[in-house]
Amino acid sequence: MESELAALASLAASTVISAMATAGWEAAQRAMGELWRRVHPERADMVVAELGEARAEVLVAWRNGDEGAERELVGEWQARLRRLLVANPELVPELQRLIDELRRTVRAEEPRAASVTLTANASGRSRITMSGRDINITKG
Repeated sequence: MESELAALASLAASTVISAMATAGWEAAQRAMGELWRRVHPERADMVVAELGEARAEVLVAWRNGDEGAERELVGEWQARLRRLLVANPELVPELQRLIDELRRTVRAEEPRAASVTLTANASGRSRITMSGRDINITKG
């Protein structure tokens, strides 16, 4: 069970940190505060404030291309969430809902390519397979 909680905490931390640079960051901050408020109301305001600080760090890291700083933040929040879940496993469904909601928000804001241009030249009996995204190849 501990390894499952650790995996969930890892996914949640990564999702929350990714959401920090999107319009969904306030929802992430609010939801994380509510999560803590359920079991540690005396710490909830501090967690919300620390998430605000984490957002500032994430934005600077992304602007500077500093993946190490982002990984450190994910690790920090992963450890916090793992400890929270180990002590309060009843929070698992709520955290899973938070992850699902934030992932939809982050995915909705991912930049989309306006167009894709692919060019290929073949000769003889060559076969070219090109894809701008998903591809399924079947022989028939």
